[in-house]
Amino acid sequence: MDRSTRYLKELWLEARTRFSGQLTLLQQEDLTKKLHPAGNSAGFLIRHIGDVELLFAKNVFGAAEVKVVAHTVIAKQDTGEWTNLGELLEYVQTSFETLQAILDTQTESDWETVIETKEFGRRTKAEALGRITSHTAYHAGQLAMIVKYGS
Repeated sequence: MDRSTRYLKELWLEARTRFSGQLTLLQQEDLTKKLHPAGNSAGFLIRHIGDVELLFAKNVFGAAEVKVVAHTVIAKQDTGEWTNLGELLEYVQTSFETLQAILDTQTESDWETVIETKEFGRRTKAEALGRITSHTAYHAGQLAMIVKYGS
């Protein structure tokens, strides 16, 4: 693995601990918690993070073999179905491993490659990694607030 990939991956891994560190503390009953009047539950946010990680692996970083149906992105709101802790933990472990594996294949020049998506326009892969990193950290903060103060 080249130096740029190693450093960028280390940044992503460290930032993702804001999310992964919470997963070991979750209880089944936390999944339905919400901060009212907001509509997204803890379970929805966990699934959403996994959905977006898989989308990034496939559409941004080129893991064409990844199969993903990003239910939370499609629905755009909590449908109340994300209530199985074991399934959610397995899903986000898979999304983590999938994204990590495709990041490992990136080369120095790949990070300068410009990709385009309808969600955020034209970005280099390095900028896109910043996007997924901040996305996960943002929702991890929401998750922490929901679990602590939600009902």
